[in-house]
Amino acid sequence: MNGTLVSMDSYRSLDAWKHAHAAVILVHQSTESLTQSKYWAILDQLRRAVISVETNIVEGYALNTQAQLLRHLWIAFGSAAESECLVRAVAELGYLDPSVTAELELLLGGALRTLRGLLRNPPRNPHAPRTTHHARTTHHAPRTPHGLNG
Repeated sequence: MNGTLVSMDSYRSLDAWKHAHAAVILVHQSTESLTQSKYWAILDQLRRAVISVETNIVEGYALNTQAQLLRHLWIAFGSAAESECLVRAVAELGYLDPSVTAELELLLGGALRTLRGLLRNPPRNPHAPRTTHHARTTHHAPRTPHGLNG
């Protein structure tokens, strides 16, 4: 493909997705050698939360309704906040190099900011049907309750 697709590939143009994707790669690269049991629970949760940010952005774009897109963007936003919280805990525990946690904080902060912007001004779902007619602006007389004739 030539990179000009508007539909499924459009999520790749989102800064929120770019931040999330970079965070997924960084988390996995920096935690793959940490196999001791003391690391397992929190790092496993961090991996899952970071993956959830990226995959919910993609899934929202893949579904056919604007409502589903927004739903998945909200889930991604929640997962980004969870990931940011876990990164802070991992940093305080000293489980990862400070430069890694600083980079993750920047990436997740960027994801949160851009997701917040998408939620305030959502993109049109690329799969949603386009309407070709314009809504009429007609005014109707108020209806009377049943059983009352005016």
